[in-house]
Amino acid sequence: MKNMIPVAMSNRHIHLSQEDLDILFGEGYQLTKMKDLSQPGQYACEEKVDIVGPKGTLKGVRILGPVRTHTQIEISVSDGFVLGVKAPTRDSGNIEDTPGAKIIGPKGEVEIEKGIIVAARHIHMHAEEAKQFEVKDKDIVNVKINGPRGLIFNNVLVRVSPSYALEMHVDVEEGNAAAIKNGQMVELIK
Repeated sequence: MKNMIPVAMSNRHIHLSQEDLDILFGEGYQLTKMKDLSQPGQYACEEKVDIVGPKGTLKGVRILGPVRTHTQIEISVSDGFVLGVKAPTRDSGNIEDTPGAKIIGPKGEVEIEKGIIVAARHIHMHAEEAKQFEVKDKDIVNVKINGPRGLIFNNVLVRVSPSYALEMHVDVEEGNAAAIKNGQMVELIK
């Protein structure tokens, strides 16, 4: 069927810089791959950390690899209530004017001034797929979810790169609202 895309739900997680990883786990620490993720080169790690906000703590937040230039924490809206922070909905990597938190690892703690976001729902696709779908990088589209709790997600960001594999990402709260199953096919509509 035309314009169909697999969808996956993303739970809370953290991307660490090497500098913060060294403080949290020890100098020169290397992340331990637990399993590959759908996007090439991305993986879930064995390591977890605790995130402490003004009101509460999220324990056992999974680290995703590889390390990045800047530490970023991706949470759900409900997680923001637990932490006591108002995280804006943002594209990954856009962390200016976002709240920070304390991160606790087995060897140390880091206080980040910024970096907590609610990830904008988005679609990863390769340039060839973007041609097929007649979209380009940073386009905003709608996506239709079928089923007993079907709905239309508005404001879905398209991200195009030669290193991406076709997949839409929503957070767990959004996915549960529509009773989505990982791998379910959803329809891009314009």
